[in-house]
Amino acid sequence: MTRLGNISGKEAVKAFAKAGWLAAGQVGSHLVLTKPGVRVNLSIPQHRELSVGTLRALIRSAGMSVEEFLKLL
Repeated sequence: MTRLGNISGKEAVKAFAKAGWLAAGQVGSHLVLTKPGVRVNLSIPQHRELSVGTLRALIRSAGMSVEEFLKLL
């Protein structure tokens, strides 16, 4: 299993966009993503580097595995 790390908020948004998530707006430094048919919204901080725990929580909320997410990068 490859490691999560050194992934920016912008890179994470691009990966989630490939999985069908759409930008719904921005609140401060966080970009909010939605997906049709899914009740959860993803709030991704637009930082240079996301912490591993934050990124793991976003992936879990999106209903994906870490491997699926890394393939989308």
